[in-house]
Amino acid sequence: MTQAQYKGTGSATGRTGSRYWRSKTAYLGVIPFLLVSGLFLLYPTWNVASGAFQNNNGKFSTSVLKEVFNSPVARHAFANSLEISAKTALAGAILGALFAWALVNGKQGGYFYRISVALSSVLAQFGGVMLTFAFLATFGFNGLIANIAVKYAPNTFLADASWLYGKFGISVLYTFFQIPLMVLVFLPTLENLKPQWREASDALGGKAYEYWLRIGIPILTPSFAGAALLLFVNSFSAYATAATLINLSDFLTPLQIATALTSETGGANPAEAKALSFYMVVVVVIAMTFYAMLRRRVSKWEQRR
Repeated sequence: MTQAQYKGTGSATGRTGSRYWRSKTAYLGVIPFLLVSGLFLLYPTWNVASGAFQNNNGKFSTSVLKEVFNSPVARHAFANSLEISAKTALAGAILGALFAWALVNGKQGGYFYRISVALSSVLAQFGGVMLTFAFLATFGFNGLIANIAVKYAPNTFLADASWLYGKFGISVLYTFFQIPLMVLVFLPTLENLKPQWREASDALGGKAYEYWLRIGIPILTPSFAGAALLLFVNSFSAYATAATLINLSDFLTPLQIATALTSETGGANPAEAKALSFYMVVVVVIAMTFYAMLRRRVSKWEQRR
């Protein structure tokens, strides 16, 4: 081998080695994400899963899980959580999809489009104390709309603010931040619908309902169902809004967990709280498993488009 060939081989080897180390160092940026996920997601989940099979003395036991499962109060709260989450997810998915469809049919990139997307990003995070105060100041017993309704429309439901402090009221509040979240999640899918597909359907003599029945709905259904599952999980795990509006320990499971952890009368029961949390984790895992399956199907379609 000549000296020139030897130098060329060495430089190629050096370039290969540098590319190898660059590919490895690129993973360093993932370390902060892994640390945060481990501290605030994996460890709490493991703590709940392992603690659910222990009593308050730290010994292995399934008695607490059985007691919670057979408790009428826990079942009532769990049923309320499932019912409210399902209703608000469905309402938020339908209304959010319609609003996203209106944005897609409008001028994309225009002033109204940009403002709507920006507001959706803000309102999707507008929950907890802020959202509760906004509704109390508007529809509460001393709220603006309630006072106007008492004076001009005393026989309407707006004049009686008691509706705000029950299932219907908490459902309205949850739907308020579910709709903008659905807009953000479902908007990219609608934007991926090619206008050429509608043109091809029209050119072949297809009607509007045939296009949606054979093309549009089959394409959008996995994304819509996945987004609805995401809204369900978002509502199912919500705590601050219900805590500031109702604050009844037997109304929703998250409120019951908080009561079991922070009882001011000496009745705190961490084992019960972990058992309740474990049942919630099971529901979330099932929902997110279906969501991942739907997203996999959608991603395959997006890669082929």
